[in-house]
Amino acid sequence: MKRANLFLLIALICVSGSLYAQNRTVIKVATDNVNLIYQVGENGRLYQSYLGQKLRYDADIANLPLGKEAYLTHGMEDYFEPAIRVLHNDGNPSLLLKYVSHTQDATKPNVTETVITLKDDKYPVTVKLFFTAFAKENIIKQHTEISHQEKKPVTLYNYASSLLHLNAGKYFLTDFTGEWAHEVNMAEHELDFGKRMVDTKLGSRANMQASPFFMVALNDKAQENAGDVLLGTINWTGNFRFTFEVDQLNQLRIHSGINPYGSEYSLQPNEVFLTPEFVFTYSTEGTGKASRDFHRWALAYQLKDGDKPRMTLLNNWEATYFDFDEEKLIGIMDEAVNLGVDMFLLDDGWFANKYPRSSDRQGLGDWQETVGKLPNGLGRLVKEATAKGIKFGVWIEPEMVNPKSELYENHKDWVIHLPNRDEYYFRNQMVLDLSNPKVQDYVFGVVDDLMTKYPGIAYFKWDCNSPITNIYSPYLKDKQSHLYIEHVRGLYNVLERVKAKYPDLPMMLCSGGGGRSDYKALEYFTEFWPSDNTDGVERIFIQWGYSHFFPSKAMAAHVTSWGKQPVKFRTDVASMCKLGFDIRIHEMTEPEQQYCKGVVKNFKRLQPVILEGDLYRLVSPYQTDHASQMYVSEAKDKAVLYAFDIHPRYSEITQPVRLQGLDPEAQYTIEEINLIPGTRPMRFSGKTYSGDYLMKVGLPLLSSRHLTSHVFEINKVK
Repeated sequence: MKRANLFLLIALICVSGSLYAQNRTVIKVATDNVNLIYQVGENGRLYQSYLGQKLRYDADIANLPLGKEAYLTHGMEDYFEPAIRVLHNDGNPSLLLKYVSHTQDATKPNVTETVITLKDDKYPVTVKLFFTAFAKENIIKQHTEISHQEKKPVTLYNYASSLLHLNAGKYFLTDFTGEWAHEVNMAEHELDFGKRMVDTKLGSRANMQASPFFMVALNDKAQENAGDVLLGTINWTGNFRFTFEVDQLNQLRIHSGINPYGSEYSLQPNEVFLTPEFVFTYSTEGTGKASRDFHRWALAYQLKDGDKPRMTLLNNWEATYFDFDEEKLIGIMDEAVNLGVDMFLLDDGWFANKYPRSSDRQGLGDWQETVGKLPNGLGRLVKEATAKGIKFGVWIEPEMVNPKSELYENHKDWVIHLPNRDEYYFRNQMVLDLSNPKVQDYVFGVVDDLMTKYPGIAYFKWDCNSPITNIYSPYLKDKQSHLYIEHVRGLYNVLERVKAKYPDLPMMLCSGGGGRSDYKALEYFTEFWPSDNTDGVERIFIQWGYSHFFPSKAMAAHVTSWGKQPVKFRTDVASMCKLGFDIRIHEMTEPEQQYCKGVVKNFKRLQPVILEGDLYRLVSPYQTDHASQMYVSEAKDKAVLYAFDIHPRYSEITQPVRLQGLDPEAQYTIEEINLIPGTRPMRFSGKTYSGDYLMKVGLPLLSSRHLTSHVFEINKVK
């Protein structure tokens, strides 16, 4: 009996994660490859002692230095950027947090949840640090809860989701910035003393210029297959801020969370302020390993329907723009059927009657079918699509309104606008005030009314084209500094209702291109639209950037008429992600049409590998005039390899490309697919090689020809 109790005690200690080093309380947040270790100092305060590759022996933790304070406060002895800054109702701006307790729950398979409770010793303010560690994926999520029991409200000025400390000789930050049609441009900067911020103040279309993710490489510049690197992102569909501060000792602090700009928050007694989740991984094997960990985590835990297949589609937008009627759309449906895709998607221009949606200048907000275009409503289109054996999807932009609309005329109080100034329009529209519960009901009703009336709708493309302008909420009145936060919370309320009532409804997260690309929104959306720029060359760069954080299943990619590349080149680029078409198929040549049909068949057949396999980035378009990447199944029995010649020099000498992720002991056949009828495959197509050869010697994939592309199916010989 005593031995059983002893084993139980040992098990409880292991689960709790409580260790003791030199009489200090130690809290270890761990995955299979990463340790984040905190210790409580003799002064009762919490310190981060370590972040890096997993320590093999717990006994070594006793040798770690105490480290830096885990959640820096304002007004005390630290002079650097605080994680939290408050103003008490007596006018005192200080806060000092001391460790109270912690808990760890490892009852869920692969997941350990840790909560550390800190309290001020002079004021009744509590801060709880939450960590969720995903063992196999090496992902850690962190967020913070702030509350108090003071008699009057406490003002929050800073409220970080996460503060991480790093110590290295050098730090190299890679951020992902741009603008409409020029998203996620990767740029690497060495960090030195002082602060560098990556942030946004745009509100609803928050990531239009700066993306909510980053990479920090330690000691050397980021490499694909070697070196220490931290990848991080914020789960927040609104204003965010990352602050990178190097101190006088060359130690780096990384603050992540909601951008506090214009967002002082009056926290009521007993109210809990919940920050968004910061998600990160730490890799000692370069960015490739870190990306694959992010992808596996997303598919298993974060992306809506991450374990389900995706539908190929044909969209009408670039084929018709606003100029269409029922018969034209039904004709395009026939093209979708002939192409072999799963769905026809009706884009913008189908709604409003007093101000028919004939351009982007009017009608937005009036979600009734335009009688002149669709006299039989969406019902006939749903019926026709069903009869033809395909699904029907539709575009909406329910968070926005044109001033020239019935909604604006009847409910101007639902619109974010300044009461005493001329209105400023971005793309001829304004943003509805989602802090207002009535507006939330209205936005949910756009989806609910359509689904109730036409339950055959199988997909929504949910757009959001404007940042918040004219920043004033008629609903919030004297709490205007809450607008940026409450607006996003209102959006989540709507999306929760949609997900609860229509849990199996796929939706694309669109925002004038890549204006929204965060994992919180992707709890509700099956994919996002990376960019309105569908030029094949540009998309190679755009998809390359996003691939550092998002699996291909999360990225919608359409073949359009953008760019002057051959149809094959544009289609091969799009087939690296969730494939769709937005082009008049009948305007292609017969060989091109046959080629596109073959691509669709191949994509459907190989979808499990392309959308769920491990990604290996082989040749970077940022370093060469070529690009190559491959997807490998978990069992390493199948792979799909892509290679692109963009604009190489004349007679450029190229080297074989070494593949990755295969079984070195296995034999593999290589077959070129996605060929225009009448063209020959590359000379090594049809041959068999060992995985060892393919990864050590490689294949001559590249050439000096411009705008050429190749796709290969690789199969393990049984």
